[in-house]
This record gives sequence, C-alpha cells and structure tokens, in this order.
Amino acid sequence: MLPTPSTSHVDFDRVYEPTEDSFLLLDTLSSTNEVSFLTERFGRRNKGATRSTSPLIVEIGTGSGVVLAFLTAHAQTLFGISDILSLGIDINQSACKASIQTVVKACGDVTDGLRDAPRQEGGTGFLLTAVVGDLTSAIRPGSADVLIFNPPYVPTSQVPTASPADGEKQACLDADSDMLSLSYAGGIDGMEVTNRLLEQLPSVLNPDRGIAYILLCKQNKPDEVTQRVRQWGAPWRVDVVGQSGRQGGWEKLQILRIRRGS
Repeated sequence: MLPTPSTSHVDFDRVYEPTEDSFLLLDTLSSTNEVSFLTERFGRRNKGATRSTSPLIVEIGTGSGVVLAFLTAHAQTLFGISDILSLGIDINQSACKASIQTVVKACGDVTDGLRDAPRQEGGTGFLLTAVVGDLTSAIRPGSADVLIFNPPYVPTSQVPTASPADGEKQACLDADSDMLSLSYAGGIDGMEVTNRLLEQLPSVLNPDRGIAYILLCKQNKPDEVTQRVRQWGAPWRVDVVGQSGRQGGWEKLQILRIRRGS
C-alpha cells in the first residue's frame, strides 16, 4: 500500500480537509485495475515506443494537495514512468500554497525512502506549481493528459461566488473562512460547478490520450451524468471505476473515468 501524503502542515480553517472523498480517489487511482490502465496508457513509452511529451497531470480544486501529492510522489508506481508533470488549480489561494507544500514534502519523503532502500522501485514526478484559477481557465486547450476533479458536490441553494482575480475580496473571504464553502457547496443537485467542468472537458483534454476522473455523490445523479457523456458521441467512453459510502442518502460516492476512444 502506498503511503498517504502528510497534511499536518495545512491550516484546515482555510483549506478543505481530506475526508472520504479524497481517500476514495487515492484508493481508486492506486487500485490494481487503474494502475494497469494508467501504465498501459503512459508507461509504454519506456518500452521502446516512440517518445512523446511528458504527461501533464492536472488536479482541479486541490484543497490540501493530498491527491496531487500522491500522484506526483508515486508517479513511477502509478503511471509506469517518473517523468510526469503535475499542476494544481484552486480558487483558494491558501489551498494553492498548502498544495505546493504537500507535494514537495511527499516527494521528499519518497526520495528519502529510495535513498535508504536503493533496490526499491519508485520515482517521483515533477510539480510545476499550484495556481489560483477557476476550473480549467489556467491551462491551454488539449493539454491535460489526466484531469482529476473532486468537485463541490453537496446540494445547496446556491454556489458562493468569488473571483480569483479579486485579491481584496479573496482576502476578506479567507479571513472569514468563507472560502471553505466553495469546496463543498455545489448548488442545484450539487452539480452547478461540475456541469461547468464537464462542458470544458472536450476542449481541455489531450485529444489522443486525455482522461478525466470525476467524483460524484448519489444526489448528483451519476447515471444521468454517464448518459450525458455518452451522448457526446461515439469516441467518448465513461466507466465507474470507484465507489464507496453508505447505500442510502447522498453520501454514496462514485468516481467516473471519462475518455475518448479505447
């Protein structure tokens, strides 16, 4: 079992604390089936295939950075290669700062472990940075090879508004800890933010190898989301690759893997 990155340095009065949804992402992405899928998709470059650019791993809404740190620190194990590039995006500046610290610490811990046990397989990726931004606005079209999104999925009467460019307003929100509400309040059916992200997926994913992992709860109506993606056309595929939680209520969680082609 791969170790979970430490978040002991994170101020959880300002940043979303890892809970069941975060850990479901870690368990799913490190499961035998997903490691096999990811290494087949990206690791083959080390087996004589024509070399392509290093995969770009993007997490939208990093929070503490625990998921981004897990993927970056264990790149060799999860992707079959260590030369991945990772990028975090969050509308909360405090989350961006925390994410950078979490990734750096996790990669350092793995590197120290390899130094102590040189025969152990491993290898960390490279963190580009974590930037303040609204969903995929900070990245170029067609550039994301793996996109992970643990959205604000709790059904609420409305979605809080905050502009990442409005520094004065952000400072006020941070001071009141209102930024935390942006990490869970999903609006109608808990889907208002996720719907915006879904609309952006076809343009932001790499057209040849791009995949997205999207977390949903029961009240997000994941079956309808699955049907919606399939209506994008024949090249698109969507699979349930992870699930947990109670059978009743909105707590039951699912992770969808969305991609073009095989």
